[in-house]
Amino acid sequence: MLSKLLQTANLFHLLFFIDSELAAAKRSAGCPHCGGPLHQSNYMRQPRGGPVGLPAEYCLRRSLCCGRDGCRRRSTPESCLFMGRRVYWRCVVLVATALMQRRAESQSIGQLSRLIGVPRKTIMRWFDYFAEVFGNSSEWLRIRGFLPATVSNDCLPVNFLEYCIMQSQDALSGLVMCCHLLGRGG
Repeated sequence: MLSKLLQTANLFHLLFFIDSELAAAKRSAGCPHCGGPLHQSNYMRQPRGGPVGLPAEYCLRRSLCCGRDGCRRRSTPESCLFMGRRVYWRCVVLVATALMQRRAESQSIGQLSRLIGVPRKTIMRWFDYFAEVFGNSSEWLRIRGFLPATVSNDCLPVNFLEYCIMQSQDALSGLVMCCHLLGRGG
C-alpha cells in the first residue's frame, strides 16, 4: 500500500504545496542574519524514486538569498520534498526504510528493492542511518518531545510513520504528515 503511494502525483503535489508555504513564510520573515529582504534563488534537483511525469517545478529546491548589500547570504527553507542532500525524495527514503523494517521474513531485500525501484545498497544505507544516526539528529530531537512513548527511537522511521498514519484519515495523509513534521523539524 505505501509503495503504491510513491507512484501517485497527488502525494508530490501536496508536499510541493507545503514546501511553497514554508518558503513563503521564511521569505516574509526576512533575512535571519541582517533582517534584509529575501529573494528567490531556487535551484533544480534531479530527485529519484517518484512517478514519471511529475511537473518540473516539483524538482525545484526552494532557496532564498538576502537582497541587502554586504550580506547576500543564502537561506534555505525547510523542505517536505527533500531530505538534506539525498538524491531520493524524502517520502521514498521513509517508505523504503519502513518497508525494510516491517518486511516479512519471506521477503528479501532484493524483492523490496525491485518493488520500490531503489538499489539494495541504498536501502541498507538508509536503514543504517535510521538505526544509528537519525535518533540523535537535531531534526528528530526537535519533534521527539511532542510524541507519545509508543514512538520509540528503536525502530525509526517505521514507528513514527505508523503513528502519523494512525493520527490521519488515511495512508496518504499520514505520509504527508510524517514528511511535513520531519521537514519542519517539529
